Amino acid sequence: MIEISNRYPRVAEYLENEVGFEKWSWCHYPGLKYNITTTSMVESLNSMLVNTRDFPYVALLDVIQEKMSKWWNDRRIVATAITTPLTPSRESELRLRFAQSNGRHTSQLNPITYHVKGGELEGVVDIFNKTCTCKEFDIDKLPCVHAVAAVHHAQVSVYGLVSPYYTKEYYLLAYGETIYPVGSQSQWDVPNKVVTRIVLPREVKEKKRGRPKTSRFPSVGEFRKRKNRCGKCGAYGHYKKKCNSQTGSTEGNPPTNVPG
Repeated sequence: MIEISNRYPRVAEYLENEVGFEKWSWCHYPGLKYNITTTSMVESLNSMLVNTRDFPYVALLDVIQEKMSKWWNDRRIVATAITTPLTPSRESELRLRFAQSNGRHTSQLNPITYHVKGGELEGVVDIFNKTCTCKEFDIDKLPCVHAVAAVHHAQVSVYGLVSPYYTKEYYLLAYGETIYPVGSQSQWDVPNKVVTRIVLPREVKEKKRGRPKTSRFPSVGEFRKRKNRCGKCGAYGHYKKKCNSQTGSTEGNPPTNVPG
């Protein structure tokens, strides 16, 4: 944060005072941090824009908008076609837990609490507060094996214990909005304070020798798989011994059948 404050004081003030650390920093996030994606969204965009990130800014934004529009529309179509109350992955996981709950002994302790025995670990389930002593139900927000056995014993619907974020309705809401193109620059409604603002060119640094680097440095603990190049045909992805090409590369080989 000190580096951001030194370079961009207005940005630092906005992040710290208006946005708050908990909305952009994982370590300050007050919610559950289990089963979250720790890879930055920027990494995914970098992979998507690897061939277009050198475009002019306006063209680059058009590429991003077009890709996002396609993603949103594709996921909206998938969500509309769902015929189960939950998303396909959560529905499959719940059915698997139903199968795993067979044969477990369930006893009722009070109107909302059940003791489930059997398997490697037993659990005490509170179907009102949606908790289990195994903690899987508490964190995952999807009924664990013990909770599934408990609701089966209580003869209530298991879907009432599932987090609404796993439902088809929330899936549709996530991609319900449409991302439209911004249109031609001649149609943009730009405020006068932006038009009259003078933007100086960035400071030009001395160009380094050699070819400029286009890929980022790998992070700590990140390993990149090296592509194999065939010594026969020159293609990537296989070795010379496994090459099926009929005509190999002639690079470095003397010409043959040359008339004298």
